[in-house]
Order: sequence, then C-alpha cells, then structure tokens
Amino acid sequence: GINVASLDMINERFIRLFRLGMLEVLRTSPRINPTHAQIVRFGDYLKGLQAPMSVNVIRMNPLRGYSIVVLDPTVVFSSLDSFFGGFGKGVGQLPSGRLFTPTESRIINMILDVFFRCLKDAWAPVMPLEFELVSSEINPQFAQIADENDLVVLSRFEADATASGGRGFIDLVYPYATLKPVRELLSTRVSSGEGNEESDRKWRSDLAAAVGDAKLELQVTMGEVKTTLHHLNNLQEGDLLFFKKDDTALMTANGVPAFHVNVGTRGSQVAVQIDHEHVHGKL
Repeated sequence: GINVASLDMINERFIRLFRLGMLEVLRTSPRINPTHAQIVRFGDYLKGLQAPMSVNVIRMNPLRGYSIVVLDPTVVFSSLDSFFGGFGKGVGQLPSGRLFTPTESRIINMILDVFFRCLKDAWAPVMPLEFELVSSEINPQFAQIADENDLVVLSRFEADATASGGRGFIDLVYPYATLKPVRELLSTRVSSGEGNEESDRKWRSDLAAAVGDAKLELQVTMGEVKTTLHHLNNLQEGDLLFFKKDDTALMTANGVPAFHVNVGTRGSQVAVQIDHEHVHGKL
C-alpha cells in the first residue's frame, strides 16, 4: 500500500514553504495545522463538502490521472482581505450557486501559484513533478477525478486564516491509483532522510565504492632523529647520525599513521610486510 507517513513528511515540508510563499505574495501568513494524510472513499469525501468551493482540477505530470485542490471560501476571502490591507476577514455562509468574482478568482490563482510551487519543491526529493491547472469549479460534485467508490488520498491543511479567529482549509486530493505507481519511491526516498537502517547501509556501501578508487601515497618511516637547529646547521658530508630503530617501521597513508611494518626484500625489490595495524590509524 501507499506509505501515508511518507506523504505526511512531504506535507510538513510543503507547509513550511507555503507559509513563506503566502507571506511574500499575499502579505498574510496563515498558521497551518498539518493533519495526517488519510485514505478515504471519494464519495465519502464529497459528502463533507458544500458548494460554493474553489475546486481546482490539476495534473501532476508525469503521473497519470487528475487530482484536485479545494480551497474553502474562508481562505479565499481572508487572503483577499489581507491583500488589500485588511485584517484577514473571512466570510459567512454563501449561496450554493454564487460564483467567484474576477478579483476573487485572481486571488485564487495567486494562492494556487504559491501552492504549486511549494508542492513541487516538497516533492522534489522523491521525484520531479510539474503541476498544471486543468479546470476550476464551484461545485465539488463536478470534479469527477475518481468514481464514488474509488479510494483517494486526502491531505487537509487547516488554516487559522483570519485575525478574528475564522478557520478555513485547503484540501489536496490524489486518486489512490495516481500514487500507486510511485509507492516504492515514496517509501525509500522520503524515509532515507530519517535514519532508515536499510538506506543507511546502502549509503555506506555506495560511499565506500565511490571512494575506493581514491589514490593515496604510502610512506614508510624507518626511524626518527631528534637534533637541534645548531647541530643541523653544522652538519657536513660524511657526518654520522645515530637513531634508535624501533622493532617495526611506521607506514603512513597521506600522512595518517596506518600500519606497523617489517622492512625487508623480496627478490630484487625492497618490500614491507604488515605486522599490525596502527591503533589510531583506522581509515
């Protein structure tokens, strides 16, 4: 089935972006309370809605089918009021056949622009989506994106939209069949950011493979001599330097102590044999 928790994570990311976008475009930043995405029958969802609503049928390319974004009139009118310098005054009950005026429709389109942009960014870690507005209605019954008995995935964003305490909502409804082909992507790509054990293991293995070809310079230090700058300045050709040779030489990789080695020969080549690992030199 579809991982609803993954959608919740996409929705949380969307809400953060959407609040900023609304503030920038409409001079209002509604407090939006995320509710968990839920799977419901499309007929049951429609029963809970009353016209007029701003019902917008959308395409989410390259996914198949149509989805809807439903704006409660309270969100539309409070955004309109804020845009023109008011306090975000909402609206009471409207007659079911009331159409949105050209100004109200313009505000709806501005909200949808922000909505699409933020939803695209929220989905980006899972897959690239392009959102396209197909048609707008005021009666939810006309937005037949699925049969009555078909399952849909409902994400409701409840907004404390008005200074006077009015509340509205924005619904995003995906047909279950639309998201079904990407359920694998939803489970793996979204959860990978949450410390998922399987994805962590794969990440470590991919990282190890990627850095495995990195070139390193190995150096073998036979021993060290401590001296003074005065003594160093007076050294001449033929002088002897004495140092205590350790049982094993130290091999470093790019300057990092890695192994203790025995120095010897193999055929005509000078060679080293690893004796043991340097305690602090794990790469």
